[in-house]
Amino acid sequence: MVREAGLSTDVIVVGAGAAGLSLAYRLCTPPPGRPIPDVTLVDAPAGPLRPPERTWCFWEAAAGDFDGALTASWDSLRVRGRDGAASVGRPAPFRYKMLRSGAFEALLTGRLDGRPGAPRRVTARIDGIKDVAYGAYGAHGAEAGAEVTGVAADGSPLTLRARWVFDSRPPRALPPARTTLLQHFRGWFVRTERPVFDPRVADLMDFRTPQPAHGLSFGYVLPMTAHEALVEYTEFSRTVLDDTGYDRALGHYTEQVLGLGAFQVTATEQGVIPMTDGRFPRRAGRSVFRIGTAGGATRPSTGYTFAAVQRQARAVAAAYHAGRVPEPPPAYTARARAMDAVLLRGLDSGRVGGAAFFEGLFRRVPMERLLRFLDGDTRPYEDFAIGLRTPVGPMLRTVAELPWLPRRQTRDR
Repeated sequence: MVREAGLSTDVIVVGAGAAGLSLAYRLCTPPPGRPIPDVTLVDAPAGPLRPPERTWCFWEAAAGDFDGALTASWDSLRVRGRDGAASVGRPAPFRYKMLRSGAFEALLTGRLDGRPGAPRRVTARIDGIKDVAYGAYGAHGAEAGAEVTGVAADGSPLTLRARWVFDSRPPRALPPARTTLLQHFRGWFVRTERPVFDPRVADLMDFRTPQPAHGLSFGYVLPMTAHEALVEYTEFSRTVLDDTGYDRALGHYTEQVLGLGAFQVTATEQGVIPMTDGRFPRRAGRSVFRIGTAGGATRPSTGYTFAAVQRQARAVAAAYHAGRVPEPPPAYTARARAMDAVLLRGLDSGRVGGAAFFEGLFRRVPMERLLRFLDGDTRPYEDFAIGLRTPVGPMLRTVAELPWLPRRQTRDR
């Protein structure tokens, strides 16, 4: 339906990454007997606003909705200490899964295309999102809504209106926080001449990398075959590296640590994930919500996001289909966020040695329980038991210090 102000629809989802596409998919696949909403999915035009191909990793029990698009999965995970000692766990019933963004989009697009009620796709640069006055939306002029403005792919002005808008674009600035670190990485997809990888085991953290003066670093190896793997160098620190720094670190890790021999780099990926105890508001207006990283879906202590995005998408769609206000729920419990704040402060202050901290956790805690802990799905007594396997004194000092620390705006780093 076209009006003077532009296109009116039930729901607008801004951004077609993991959060936006997942929500559009859930909204357009309602329970039996429920109507399919009119959904408009707005994606950025090709260029700097559209992220490149990305890899998402997560764990779940048994079969999942997206198994048909997985690049690989593993039922064994390994962590290597600085001395090379390996801790290997089989976190049954969980499997660790690797999903590429292109395959994910193709899977969901294929499920929705040709189906009644598939979301309308719009390509545009979005410049503004705001609530609109009562009566500005709806056939009867009786409801509030929101307005999205921008520039369409052909250069023409674009105005969209909807009852609800969900914005998945990355935040322009991080919220005020007591502690903010960055998880930054570069990965090479490699193909080796010799069969050097074990495709049954993924290396979650390999601390045989030179440790920075502040923070920690580790290697990350996801093998697809005996000859192919994604090999990443990752740091938790206050600042990112330059291209030379990442390539030097990856070169050292692949050649000196892993001993891959001759190999070819078939693709690369790079990213920066905020690790902060800042509070991400999930509501940006009466009819406007934030989802994905902008809505707090990134776990501050680990950087994992994809599983929380799916939880939020399912919850928002269920609320919408039930006629409730579809506000995204918190991605993690208050208890999980408090523990993250303690860990981040401990790492940033140097009170907790990063590599030693994670090595100890993986050696002393069953893998299945630790994965549930990292996903915020453990019970209080389990959290307490895990806490006893950390440096108790430094962690308690950090707990006592946190309430007195002010939240400050994070400067660009």
